[in-house]
Amino acid sequence: MRHRAISERCLSADPQLTVQLLHVLADAPDGVSLARLCKHLGVRMSVLLRTLAWLGTANLDGQPGPDWVRVEDRGERQCAVLTPVGLAEHARQAAAQAP
Repeated sequence: MRHRAISERCLSADPQLTVQLLHVLADAPDGVSLARLCKHLGVRMSVLLRTLAWLGTANLDGQPGPDWVRVEDRGERQCAVLTPVGLAEHARQAAAQAP
C-alpha cells in the first residue's frame, strides 16, 4: 500500500520532468545548483521547486514524499541531490526502459 501511495503521489509531478531530473542528478553525485537545473531542464524555478517538493520528503497531501531528492543550502546557492532511494528509483526506471 505504501508503494502505491508513493506512485500516485509522484504522478502529481510531471512524469517526463521527473525522469529527466532523476537522470541529471544521477550523473552528478555532488548535486546540481537549482539555477543550473532550471537552465538544463528548460523550466522555471517555480516548476522545479514544486517538482522537488513532490519528490522530496515534504508532506503535501497527507503523505510523506518518496525521498528521491533533497535540497541542500550551500552558502548562497541551493543544490538538488539525489538520495540513495532516488538513485535506486533511477536505476529501476532505466532498467524498465532497457531493451
